Amino acid sequence: MPPAVDRRRFWRALFTAPVIVQDGDGRITAELVDVSLNGALVEVPDLWEGRVGQPVDLEFPLSEAVVVKMSTTVAHLEGRRVGLKCEHVDLDSISHLRRLVELNSGNPELLRRELSELIHPL
Repeated sequence: MPPAVDRRRFWRALFTAPVIVQDGDGRITAELVDVSLNGALVEVPDLWEGRVGQPVDLEFPLSEAVVVKMSTTVAHLEGRRVGLKCEHVDLDSISHLRRLVELNSGNPELLRRELSELIHPL
């Protein structure tokens, strides 16, 4: 099978952290692989049985004092890696994610473009 084509429009920060994934069946602990203003890639345990389109709440720490919370849907599944598309994020969480992108990308224009994409998607 050919490798997946990377269709991401948002810059992603490689950020490894434990995450809580909550769906209709309960809560599990997974591992954050990367995060953007528009979603996250997580690695879930073998037993998790998600499906594309499934709503999932995601929660992960950026620091001891900062926890990001997102309402997402499963965008794609590739083995144990699950792509989550952000459907809703609270103002505090998006502010912290914005700062993470700003600090890690080193490109203020990139941040402006991505915020514009969130407000006016293609």
